[in-house]
Amino acid sequence: MPLKSTNPTKTKSWNKLDELYSEFQEFNLKEDFKINPDRASDFSIKWEDFYVDFSKNLINKEVFNTLIELVNEVDLKDAIEKYFSGDIINQTENRAVLHTALRSSENEVFVDGENIIPGLDEVKSQMNLFVNEILSGKRKGFTGREFDTVVNIGIGGSDLGPAMVVDSLKYYKNHLTTYFVSNIDGDHVNEVIKNLNPETTLFVVVSKTFTTQETISNATTLKNWFLNSMPESAVSNHFVAVSTNLKKVEEFGISLDNVFPMKDWVGGRFSLWSSVGLSIALSVGFDNFESLLLGAQKMDNHFRDTDFENNLPVVLALLSIWYNNFYEVETEVILPYSNYLNQFATYLQQGIMESNGKGVDRSGKEVDYQTGTIVWGEPGSNSQHAFFQLIHQGTKLIPAEFIGFVKSLHGNDDHHNKLMSNFFAQTEALLNGKTENEIKRDLGKKGLSDSEIEKILPFKVFKGNKPTTTVLIDSLTPESLGKLIALYEHRIFVQGVVWNIFSYDQFGVELGKELANNILEEFDTNNIKDSHDGSTKNLLKHFLDSTKVVCL
Repeated sequence: MPLKSTNPTKTKSWNKLDELYSEFQEFNLKEDFKINPDRASDFSIKWEDFYVDFSKNLINKEVFNTLIELVNEVDLKDAIEKYFSGDIINQTENRAVLHTALRSSENEVFVDGENIIPGLDEVKSQMNLFVNEILSGKRKGFTGREFDTVVNIGIGGSDLGPAMVVDSLKYYKNHLTTYFVSNIDGDHVNEVIKNLNPETTLFVVVSKTFTTQETISNATTLKNWFLNSMPESAVSNHFVAVSTNLKKVEEFGISLDNVFPMKDWVGGRFSLWSSVGLSIALSVGFDNFESLLLGAQKMDNHFRDTDFENNLPVVLALLSIWYNNFYEVETEVILPYSNYLNQFATYLQQGIMESNGKGVDRSGKEVDYQTGTIVWGEPGSNSQHAFFQLIHQGTKLIPAEFIGFVKSLHGNDDHHNKLMSNFFAQTEALLNGKTENEIKRDLGKKGLSDSEIEKILPFKVFKGNKPTTTVLIDSLTPESLGKLIALYEHRIFVQGVVWNIFSYDQFGVELGKELANNILEEFDTNNIKDSHDGSTKNLLKHFLDSTKVVCL
């Protein structure tokens, strides 16, 4: 069954939120903490090794309860069951959305009348066997040497997810060195090649259709480089594929025994849990890969079974909707206080903006309200010395989500305490700000005169009242990372349900690809067509003319 189609702006709760927002212009977080001593506990959720404090947000109980009413009015509960049960909720592509099944412990999940769990278990067993043979040295390269390097060749979800997880779990890595090649920019692949030994490198080509231009171009370049020193017959020892297109894979020279299948009901940006995660399993071992899946499964169960008031993905999604649709904020920032998570915000950019960057609702009508949110971010405390100035004293309201860990992995308490002191201090500073009286007092203690104080005073004021959410996790383990990623996956789903859009297609990326293929043909023929607009035609002409000069 498809998802129900409800225009959120026509619901009672949406209209009530509109009214509450109008009344909320003078709401002051600092004052509300004084009025309500229980505010922190009222707006915090403890779940397993996660503690989420959302009390520093511009909400009160009435706003929060009305947001919960909103998800009830759009029947989120029904949508969640359809999501997990294999219903065709990706209607524009006539597909189920079942990345959750990849980490499920259930014995039965049906798609088109077929129980998909046995097939998923078979692929996991295939991955487990392959990974253990590589790591143990049982499976070797063509010349008999053990593998020490893995190169993942993919783009989008076939790159961002695995790359982020491998980087995030670097503490748990084994003896293999893993590289990721994604960009069609030839400089990218050639920089990676500098680090490779053809005798000891395993190439993992990840492409569902095995026709993605960037992936196949990079794979071909790497294969040609490989064949400069190795025979054609060695390709089957060093190249494996994650794909559904067996014909194209075989034409490339990869043995069908080395193909790991994937399903069309797994969207690319949610596919790291599948065979697309082969590079993850190779990098950290299959046991850690399974722990990653287990963490995601636990978050799935929490999301599916927990009442909305205490449901982490629901709460985070609703806070984002409150700011996006009522405060009309322009962006949200994700701030992981762990250098291991330096690619996390980049990963979420695809997940969030490709999923919910839609302008028509599920009835095909253009929406008259904001949908997808713009997300960005970098790890703390580096980000404090970069863009925090804008968050603290700029003209834009930027809700911030802080992600931190109680324990460091290497156990350096001195460093970790300094890191976490910044973590907590920044949320406090964004909440409280600093008043004119406080600044006058501090500057007076430094011996500045009244005239000197008055001159510098406006530049020192921090208004505060800036919203933050704190996600505090015991430690960064494969399981906790799985929970964290799944938390944001379900946050995306909730927002798509409320906004009445299809979150799991991505037609917006296709037009540019089509035009790029047309332009590439023009490069080959050295003939720029008149069908281009004036600007593009002029740019193409300049590019080709400059290319000729460079070649001379």
